[in-house]
Amino acid sequence: MAEYYDPQTYPKEWNYLQTGTIIDQYVVERELAHGGFSSVYLARQIADQVQVAIKEYLPRKFAHRTWNNMVVANNEEAAVLFKRGRVLFFEEAKVLSKLKHPNIVEVIGFFKANSTVYMVMTYDYGVTLDKLLKNRTVSVSEDFLLTLFNSLLAGLGHIHSQQFIHLDIKPSNILVRPGNDALLLDFGAIQSFPKSHLGKQSKVLTKGYSPVEQHNLSAQLGPWTDIYAVGASMRNCLENKTPVPALDRARQDTLVPAVKAFKRKFPEHLLKAIDWAMELQPENRPQSVAELQQALAGG
Repeated sequence: MAEYYDPQTYPKEWNYLQTGTIIDQYVVERELAHGGFSSVYLARQIADQVQVAIKEYLPRKFAHRTWNNMVVANNEEAAVLFKRGRVLFFEEAKVLSKLKHPNIVEVIGFFKANSTVYMVMTYDYGVTLDKLLKNRTVSVSEDFLLTLFNSLLAGLGHIHSQQFIHLDIKPSNILVRPGNDALLLDFGAIQSFPKSHLGKQSKVLTKGYSPVEQHNLSAQLGPWTDIYAVGASMRNCLENKTPVPALDRARQDTLVPAVKAFKRKFPEHLLKAIDWAMELQPENRPQSVAELQQALAGG
């Protein structure tokens, strides 16, 4: 029960669903990834043995799992936040189930169980970009960058055409599949646009990838917001480190332009496109995916 919850004595194995756990029509095989608000598992459909990925809503700040896999709030105050987040998670699943594109993770179902909610996605083979860069298992060439990010932009363009923005693009949310084909993951921060006032996007911020306007509740967000994060992810590929955070750049911009820092290592038009995408002020960036694609093509 929530009133007996003590983080110090809480069994660590209860943080995750254990191998062999049956949930709805699936059996859990292993954990694939986890974040502050959810965990993702590799699972198998019992009926036909098809592998899927299942995302479970479990925000560790607000809730925990009990011995019988029920997810309960840590206290009464946390219960309000937990329930609000659960509604948003279900909304994310519903939006994603309609956003069908080869470069966007595909949601094939969602269900409620254990007092929380689950999202069922197709399981794709690949490695996230952050892991590839960290382990230096990929050679970052012009061909690699263009193949990967043009496929990512194809998916992102589809999201924008449906009047949504992702708001959490970063290397750990880009799955690199065979042939350097990108799959965009984690739509927990997705917002519709345009809208008059903005709320929960301020809660999902990643240093180095979130532009200045994403830190400002009254700012207008749009495709240009995602474009900054794409540029920052490309910049990370060039130097294998997280770019200088946007708010630090706003105070004093110490980021050496890519066109200077990587001169003669990559074509000038490619470096200029990255710098353009990473312009501090939203109005100075490409305003659409199509504009960035054209710049990457040297147009």
